[in-house]
Amino acid sequence: MSPSAYIGIDPGAGGAIALMTMAPKYDIAVLDMPVHEINGKRRIDLHALVRLLREWREGAHAIVENVGAMPGQAPNAMFSFGFAAGAVQTAVVAAEIPFTLVTPQTWKKSYGLPGGRENKDVSRQKASMMFPSHAHLWARKKDNDRAEAVLLAHYGSKLA
Repeated sequence: MSPSAYIGIDPGAGGAIALMTMAPKYDIAVLDMPVHEINGKRRIDLHALVRLLREWREGAHAIVENVGAMPGQAPNAMFSFGFAAGAVQTAVVAAEIPFTLVTPQTWKKSYGLPGGRENKDVSRQKASMMFPSHAHLWARKKDNDRAEAVLLAHYGSKLA
């Protein structure tokens, strides 16, 4: 049986989560990754993330971006980002949601999007073109991760 909802997750403390419901009614919800501050650093609030995912899990399948280290990234930044990405996957498992990992290169290629963080605004434009009635959810330049989470959820719906 196909899922009735898809959850797209762009991991990291600056990431976002999107829910795309297919049935009984089509809709999109998107939120910034829940975070809190620990020792002056933004960290994913795993308790809040698991609570949110449990609210969204009924009939859902998650698509989680399978990220890796970026060239030129400082070792401590790589560690923090890798830790956050692993924590997101753990939260999805804790919420008992089946999931698929997909690399940025794979899902972005399917939408004709360029790779790299410098081209993130293109994701907002693509999501706005595909879902114009929801474009207000990622209207700000800093909302590029929200748009990517929506595109990840949509990518998941195409895999079914």
